[in-house]
Amino acid sequence: MNAITANELKTRGISAVEDLLETEEQVVISVRGVEKYVVMGFEKYARLRESELDMAVKEARADYEAGRTITENIDDHMKRVVDEI
Repeated sequence: MNAITANELKTRGISAVEDLLETEEQVVISVRGVEKYVVMGFEKYARLRESELDMAVKEARADYEAGRTITENIDDHMKRVVDEI
């Protein structure tokens, strides 16, 4: 994975990112020597997001099947949420 500095991004603009994305799936932007951001094409982002949502659905189904659910009215729910904060 290639990286560019924030200064390079500032001077070259988005073309610095576009150049790297021609050969890489993602580009890391470092700020003061610390890797801070990742830039990727939208198609790659959409695939990652879809995978993330698929995992959340699988986890929710597993919780439901294992009986890790709560049935309550809205007032009880709000009280529980507030109490957990």
